[in-house]
Amino acid sequence: MKRGGVYLLAAVAIAIMFSGSALAQGDASYYFVTYYSNNVSGAPDATVRFINDGNSPYFDGYLFPYFFVFDDSQELQECGICEISPDGLLSEDVKTELTSNTLTGIVPARGVIKVYEYFERAGLRGWATHIERATPTSGAYATTEAPLADSNLSDTEYSSLYDLCYYAQQLGSGKAAITCTTEDSDF
Repeated sequence: MKRGGVYLLAAVAIAIMFSGSALAQGDASYYFVTYYSNNVSGAPDATVRFINDGNSPYFDGYLFPYFFVFDDSQELQECGICEISPDGLLSEDVKTELTSNTLTGIVPARGVIKVYEYFERAGLRGWATHIERATPTSGAYATTEAPLADSNLSDTEYSSLYDLCYYAQQLGSGKAAITCTTEDSDF
């Protein structure tokens, strides 16, 4: 009888797992944040990567991440929209694509990156590498990778991001626009 109870318990656990509470859940996130640090000469470069999970029925499944790159004084430095095909991978280099054409002409050493799916559709999944000092006195750096944080987007933040990007690119006369790479081309 003990053996039958163990099998029954295992069957119930598997049924709960497949009932939608564990495997069928996705999320409806379309707004993410992360940070970058040690964006300095001699340090390795950080990377922000997004995949399109292929679950979007619109625009032939393409998703459009809108990047907003801030320095550590909370000033927008660069922004712009890229595209990712269904099941595609977009990999953006922090030094050469997200902070190389800043509004101020100064490359920030650290700051915040916010990413918003332009049409508010779920399906983006993102990760970022972070460059950390191994020790304060050594010249060595360590690289870690973590998922981007899902965030809440208020109406005020939504309006502010678009306005900031528009004015930065208008006032910058060609500055403040990020460079998007072709999918999978920078590996």
